[in-house]
Amino acid sequence: MHRFKISGKTENYFKIAGEELHHLINVLRLKPEDKIVGFDNSGRQWQGVIDIITEDEALCRIYAEEYPQVEAQTKVYIVMGLAKGEKIEWVIQKGTELGMTGFIPLQTQRSVVKLEGQKALQRVSRWQKIATEAVKQSRRVVEPEIKPITGWEKVKDSLPAGTQWVIAYEDEKTVSLSNTLKGFNPEYPIAILIGPEGGFTAEEVAKAREDLAAQSVTLGPRILRTETAAIAALVIILAYYGQLG
Repeated sequence: MHRFKISGKTENYFKIAGEELHHLINVLRLKPEDKIVGFDNSGRQWQGVIDIITEDEALCRIYAEEYPQVEAQTKVYIVMGLAKGEKIEWVIQKGTELGMTGFIPLQTQRSVVKLEGQKALQRVSRWQKIATEAVKQSRRVVEPEIKPITGWEKVKDSLPAGTQWVIAYEDEKTVSLSNTLKGFNPEYPIAILIGPEGGFTAEEVAKAREDLAAQSVTLGPRILRTETAAIAALVIILAYYGQLG
């Protein structure tokens, strides 16, 4: 069944509105009596039958409530330096499918891309839509939050207190991400810092260690592209805690 993010819910009905309604009517061309699934980021989903469709909303009669166990128990955030092209879009899509909790775009010294003001807001909005579509495709029930673009001075405030930080650094030769995870508590969030094209500067790595208590780690003996490194790190973390594979 087709999946939708709902705009509201009562005891017996849920509503579809806005862009989701446009998709329901004009793209999928669904009609009353068609069955769909709605979710609201609470961890629940509802199976429903479309009852009424108006210009403003679709009203769907609920016939089943479910609590699918599809979300990763360990919360993992990807904090990635702004990169060129569609690299961030790709990471958000694949990261959502795999189970990331959230994504923070980071302005770094070697970031060629510079996004500010309205352009930055529009880009973050687009990234959030990509995450929403990936949630539907992967049958998740909670959307990853795409945070506003930030710099080093505010990145710590973007995540909950107690977050455990690691930074992927190509000059780190001995400490692996897997070994570092042995000292982490999976009940607390984990944030993985990934550099843009060209990686982090030594100054940025030192700042991450000092301000975030981040542990620098290697992802292996080969140099990975920024988008590959982000997904590799996410997979390593979730697999280590038994939430993939």
